[in-house]
Amino acid sequence: MRQAVDLKKAYRLLNHGPTVLVSSAYGDQRNVMAAAWSMPLDFDPPKITVVIDKNTLTRELVEASGEFALNIPARALAAVTEAVGNRSGRDGDKFAEFSLTTFEAEKIGAPLLDGCVGWLECKVIEERRNQDKYDLFIAEVVAAWADPCDFSNGHWHFESGRPRSIHYVAGGTFFETGEAFSVKEVNLPPPAAAFVD
Repeated sequence: MRQAVDLKKAYRLLNHGPTVLVSSAYGDQRNVMAAAWSMPLDFDPPKITVVIDKNTLTRELVEASGEFALNIPARALAAVTEAVGNRSGRDGDKFAEFSLTTFEAEKIGAPLLDGCVGWLECKVIEERRNQDKYDLFIAEVVAAWADPCDFSNGHWHFESGRPRSIHYVAGGTFFETGEAFSVKEVNLPPPAAAFVD
């Protein structure tokens, strides 16, 4: 059975990758915003994409500095994630307003946020057409970090009681990453009988 989905809501069928907090800095300004639309793009060198609206302070800082960080928040930061996503950095310092603590990145000037389960330091790959027309930024990941209790040997392994990445659905609703399973654990149906002519 299937039901038509309103095309204005169709993005939600794919919109359950981890929500990220985009941190940026240039000169004496810094900002943080939430983004539900980000994704990996390439392996070697690693690249990502993220949508950053042209009307945001983050966009201004990213275009000036050529870099940003993607911070992957956990459930404890869900309320903050929604709040920074609904408030402009032009209205005040969101780091101070929401008591966000940060630490220095290794290869970029944007701050990294405490309380996250992963961090990607990114340098913009200039693609003016995509940026101007679609607000889409492509960036190379120049450093990446994760808590080894949650990510090691190239895999997430969220243990019971440990923080998990959060995923924005809509209207202030998130869900956490669920339990991992292997295809070896899945009971496959028996193969269909071959057609005989």
